[in-house]
Parts: sequence; C-alpha cells; structure tokens
Amino acid sequence: MRLHLRHITPFLLLTGSRVVHGFAIPTREPQTYSANSTTKVLVLGGGVAGVIAARTLHEQGIDDFVLIEARDELGGRLHSTPFGGHVVELGANWIQGTQTGNGPINPIWELAQKHGLKTHISDFYGSLKTFDETGEVDFVDVFNASVNNFDKYVDYSGERLSKDLVDLTARSTYDYIGKRPRNAHEMAAEYMNFDWEYAQTPLQSSGIATARNSNFTFEPAAGGFSDDNILSIDQRGYKTFIQQEAKSFLKPEQLRLNTLVNYVEWSDSGVKAVFSDGSSISADYAICTFSLGVLKNDDVKFVPDFPDYKTEAIASMTMGTYTKIFLQFPQKFWFDTEFGLYADSERGRYPIWQSLDKEGFLPESGIIFVTVTGDFSERIEALSDTEVKEETMSVLRSMYPNITIPEPSDFTFHRWFNDPLYRGSYSNWPPSFVRQHHDNFRADVGRLYFAGEGTSQDYYGYLHGAYFEGRDIADVVAKCVHGNGCVSLQRYEEVKNTVPY
Repeated sequence: MRLHLRHITPFLLLTGSRVVHGFAIPTREPQTYSANSTTKVLVLGGGVAGVIAARTLHEQGIDDFVLIEARDELGGRLHSTPFGGHVVELGANWIQGTQTGNGPINPIWELAQKHGLKTHISDFYGSLKTFDETGEVDFVDVFNASVNNFDKYVDYSGERLSKDLVDLTARSTYDYIGKRPRNAHEMAAEYMNFDWEYAQTPLQSSGIATARNSNFTFEPAAGGFSDDNILSIDQRGYKTFIQQEAKSFLKPEQLRLNTLVNYVEWSDSGVKAVFSDGSSISADYAICTFSLGVLKNDDVKFVPDFPDYKTEAIASMTMGTYTKIFLQFPQKFWFDTEFGLYADSERGRYPIWQSLDKEGFLPESGIIFVTVTGDFSERIEALSDTEVKEETMSVLRSMYPNITIPEPSDFTFHRWFNDPLYRGSYSNWPPSFVRQHHDNFRADVGRLYFAGEGTSQDYYGYLHGAYFEGRDIADVVAKCVHGNGCVSLQRYEEVKNTVPY
C-alpha cells in the first residue's frame, strides 16, 4: 500500500454518512459460536487478501470455510475514522495503476468500477509548493530533478538486474549514478520520491527490488498496468469495494468478526486456531493473511515454532510504517496547491503536507495532514498526542512565519507500528533479502499457507499484491481440498552466498 511518487497519490479523505448495509457497518451485537468447531478451510484475516482468498474458494466450489477477522468490519488496512465532521482514511486509499489499452488491468481498479466507487485523479507536478525552515522557498526545480534522478535510478537498477549483478542498497545505487542529495532541499525532494513510496529510507531498501517493484505496477512495457494513480473519493469509504465484494458471496455463518487469534497449531494433518475467548476452529487447511509485522512479533503464537528457514525469512524482510497526521483549523491559511514539501535540516521531519481543503477534495473543511514514515513514524508513536501536535505546529509556523496560526480544532493519527493487528503499514524489501528468502517467507508449513501483500514478489507493498496472493494461494489450497495436485510451495532449507566470503 503505497504512494507512487512520480504520480500523485495522497490518501483518501471522505465525507458524508456511513454505509448502512452489507459489511460496511461494524457488527456491534454479540455473536454466539460453539466452543470448538471444524471447517474445511480457515482463512485468517479479513483484509483484501483474506476476502479474495475466500471468494476464490467459493468460486472453486468450496463453501465449507470460515473467515476470521479481529476487527468489527472487513477491510484490514482499509481503515477510516470520523474527524472534524468528515471521515478520513488512516490507511490505504488509492488505486495504483489502472490499465493501458488492452493490457493487464489492476484488479483493484476492476473491483472499484464494479462496485461504483467514486474516484478522482490528483495533480502532482502542477500542484506543489516548497518550504524550508525560513518559510516558502521555491525549489520545485530541485524536486523535478529528483524525479529524473529516480528514473535514472530505476533504469540503472534494471541494467544490474539484466546482467545478474549483485544487489545494492538504493542509497548505494543513487551514489553510483552520482545523485546523492547534498542539502536539505535535495534531501526533501529525494524523500518525496523514495521514502514516501517505500516507507523506509534508500539505505534500508533494495536497489533492484524497489525498481522492479515500481515497474511491475506502473510501466506497461514491463507488464505493469499504467502510470495512473486513482484516489477514491467515495463517501462510503474506500473499503466499500472489498466489503461489497464480500457481500456478493459470503454467508453470515462463514464470517466471524471481533475474533482475535491467540495462537495457531499447525501440522501435516491440519490446522487449529484458538481465539481469545477460548473457542477454537480446526480445519483441514488454513490460509494466514496476517501482515509481516504481526508475524515478526509475538502477538500470535504459532505451535510448533516455524522452521529455521521460515523464521529467518520473516526476520529478514522489513515492515515499513506510514503515518498521516491530521489537523483541522477554523479556516484555511496554507497553500492553494494540493501538496507542500517542507525541507528541514533533519531529513524526514514532517516533510509531506497535503491539503484537503481544496476543490475536488473537501473544500472549506479546514483539514490538512502531514505524512511521516519509517523510523520517524516509530519515534512519534512513542510521544503523546500533545507532543506530536506541538511538533507539527512548530513546523507549520516555520513554513508560515508571518501568520499567527491558531491551535487546531481537531487532531488525530494512527499508531500503526504499535497496533497489534498490523505492526506497521506495509512490507519493504531490504538489500540483504534475496529471492530465496522471499520464497521461504511465502512457503507453507504443514497445511498452513500464507498470503498477503508481503508474500508478493512483484507487488509487495501494494493493495493489488494482496489481491493476487489471496487468489493464487487459495487456488493452491483448493487443489489440495479437491485432491487434485496438492503441492508444497518452493522453499530452501538454507540460503547461501553464491560465492563464499
């Protein structure tokens, strides 16, 4: 779930009433279940991967399944909240890449059209103002140069991939092509072209994997969809498309909301999930769609422990954090563009500001938000709301030194890194992480399979990656259920260097 920097994709903010049908409204009434039950397939997690896995099982003639979701509604990281008389999206909200000609279509775009999702294209290149600690300063030319630097970075990484050359960090790749930022303006511009996309720094990211990942979504010549980024402005919420899709096939008895998994027992003969209320479900097979962040933590226990090769793979891939901080004021005092880029002497300190008080978004709402990522996101989660608000206000006052800025009337942000249901926003591919590691991360153990954006080699971090993995892994499990070519996925007992040190 990410923002593609060359083409603007700010998070969605919605207004209006909530949906009053289907799975959009959380279920508040208590549900009664038998203490211990059985099913053919257990699907753990009700985000995009989980819902699409369940739909695929249904399409394969398998309706003896149960979908488990800890929250009170389906959607996973499609997560909205009321804010200042409106609804803002704390999580994913964009469709990245649509379709070029008769080429491949992004399935999220397809579902959005199917369910009548109202969408809007944002303007990036023509709607940006720039600031630093002295106020408004025009360095848009520096930003445009950084866009070109990212293109060169992608091109060079593609050359390395085609020659089977060793991976470099994205930072090393930038350095090699002579594009290392030298001042605060250049650092902010690079941040907007890289960190804002991958939720981690170039030093923390693979040069080849990130470039490949971008091309597979946005470059039609590489098999991508298109370079479009489509924002949902649907007042029902971006989650509507997946909730309505679930409503089209899911029966009440196949869904358990408000159900927190404590631990999962797996073996070659089946899988059992035990929940926080003491009840459990045993299944012949299970598909786990928990985020990489959850798997890296101990919020859910797996019994027995995963094999070493899988533990190493989970430990080796990284989970990025992407945090939007919303502020509402009595009236708008900021830029008329969609975006403001702030260059601080500290790289990544409250750099990307987005105005929602603008025609086509939420005019006269008085809402603006700022995005931080990675280590800085983790840092602010350790602060109080008041401390974070004071820091953001100090930046706004630096951006507008000649304006008396009042205190915000409303303020909020979500602590994704510390949320036990996610432990971050989306996965990122670090430079020490190789293809064999990823195969091991994706590999099944016993009759327990894994699916989600993180298990997608081509589309990790993207919502359509979660879709494809939910579909593909459910296809594998369906073959097992039908007794038709059940196989284990590729794995490596050890991941070794091609040439020893």
